[in-house]
Amino acid sequence: MPIADSDGTSIYYERHGSGPAILFVHGSGGHHAAWWQQVAALRDEFTVITIDLRGFGKSDSAMLEFDGQDFPGDVVAVLDQEDLTDVMLVGQSIGSVAALRAALLRPERVSSVVLGHSLGGISHPELKELAAADRAEAVKLPVIDRLLTKPFQRERADLTFLFQQMGTFNVARMQDLRNLDTDGPSLDDIQASGVTVAFLAGEKDAVLGVKTVTRAHELLPGSHLEIVEGAPHSMYWETPGAYNAAVARLRRTLTAQKDIA
Repeated sequence: MPIADSDGTSIYYERHGSGPAILFVHGSGGHHAAWWQQVAALRDEFTVITIDLRGFGKSDSAMLEFDGQDFPGDVVAVLDQEDLTDVMLVGQSIGSVAALRAALLRPERVSSVVLGHSLGGISHPELKELAAADRAEAVKLPVIDRLLTKPFQRERADLTFLFQQMGTFNVARMQDLRNLDTDGPSLDDIQASGVTVAFLAGEKDAVLGVKTVTRAHELLPGSHLEIVEGAPHSMYWETPGAYNAAVARLRRTLTAQKDIA
């Protein structure tokens, strides 16, 4: 069982396939197995790494409390253990915050970060205001309606149930990740790191609006933007075909750009 040591905490991870590396960082309700539809689709072309942050899945959950500020170090521990370079980190929701911070800690290992349904905790007054307005609308909805569309819930009751069950394997919860979003990197910090950022959003994301994500892209020179038509916040689960295609496209594009540079 592959384990990385993150400052004394055991972090579980898996490595599949071969080729340019993609490391997925789950959100508050996920863990390594939540990426089953991504691993199966991408491992023939890419090296796919999935991890469990502390308190999630098979990673150490023995601590009495969890500090979200430790999560980026969990990602770094796997990067170092596997001696990975030119990695594309892909975060989901608040997992994108951990992914971006890990990239800035190890820019020699991480060439790009995909911020899935998230601004990555970027510290910028306008973006914080826009994201707060989006959240204010999102909290009016039941949690499941923020994450999956109603038609999907009706038509795929089986996958909706499995989606909800995924979170029951975790000890850490959303509130344990919240302080990840404090004291985030500035736009200047990101540019100085040399790490390329891509924003990946769903047209029907009820948590973070397309206008907000588009504005973040406009404010960060050199960033990429992918908006997937008809996709919700948990795009990786509900519309995996479109999500996987977007991730693969970004990995190929960013690798090609690096080779040219």
